Amino acid sequence: MAGFQGQSAHRACFCESSVEAVFGIGLSKVLDDLGAQGEPPVNPALLDWLACEFMDSGWDVKHMVELIVTSHTYRQISTAPKELLARDPDNRELARQSRYRLDAELVRDNALSIAGLLVPKIGGPSVKPYQPAGYWENLNFPVREWQNDTNENQWRRGLYTWWQRSYLQPSMLAFDAPSREECAAERVRSNIPQQALALLNDPTYVEAARAFAARIVKEGGSGNAPRITWAYRQALGRAPRADEMQVTTELLEKHLALFNNDPAAAAELIKTGISKPPEGIPAADLAAWTNVARLILNLHETITRS
Repeated sequence: MAGFQGQSAHRACFCESSVEAVFGIGLSKVLDDLGAQGEPPVNPALLDWLACEFMDSGWDVKHMVELIVTSHTYRQISTAPKELLARDPDNRELARQSRYRLDAELVRDNALSIAGLLVPKIGGPSVKPYQPAGYWENLNFPVREWQNDTNENQWRRGLYTWWQRSYLQPSMLAFDAPSREECAAERVRSNIPQQALALLNDPTYVEAARAFAARIVKEGGSGNAPRITWAYRQALGRAPRADEMQVTTELLEKHLALFNNDPAAAAELIKTGISKPPEGIPAADLAAWTNVARLILNLHETITRS
């Protein structure tokens, strides 16, 4: 690896970053120092083959990504026998699919997609999703103020969010997005309380939960159990377990009683965001299902790629 120079080094680094992007870890753990001072790749023959394939394809990035994601290695399940987990706990040999938390932009995109709010339009200027008032108050030369978008730009992909160095959008910051003050070849993946608080309280996720709740009521069938099952399938791709069904049903019934007794609280919750609550669903019902949706969007499984 120490002999990589020029185009050879670029080929190897690209292939390393491609593997890291789809498996959560590269053939070497040190993506920004690939060589004698970093960690040698665990499978140098595979790295050489990928680098040569990249060159032979005419430097076709799309070809390489497609090659990796259609491979048998990529399409494996993420579960593994105890023997394999003991022998290779970090999955360095790629004997199974990796499980890891989504990147900051994709956590938001995933919630908006589940809710049916995501705008898939490609390109255009940066957008400004919800951000706390006064967050930029110490940003001078010149003094600026963040103005939340009030149209479909509010639900564009996180990729297009306005990036202000040193004042990173707070929801992105909670999920370890880099500040871009310096190059970051790979991201830290932390697990901190602020992440759960963002998923519960950030207006983006509250609005997404309300939109998801409206879908649950309209598309999930009649009755609590079918609707809860539909919601889990929509968000997680599976039906709820018996204990999950019980906890979620109890939460729904508790909040439905609370909001029926406090219509003002229900109205306050469902007015979050610039999108309008749908007509035809009682405010107490929509608010209660919104809290069920907040629970589901906050699950570890919802924000984990597996």
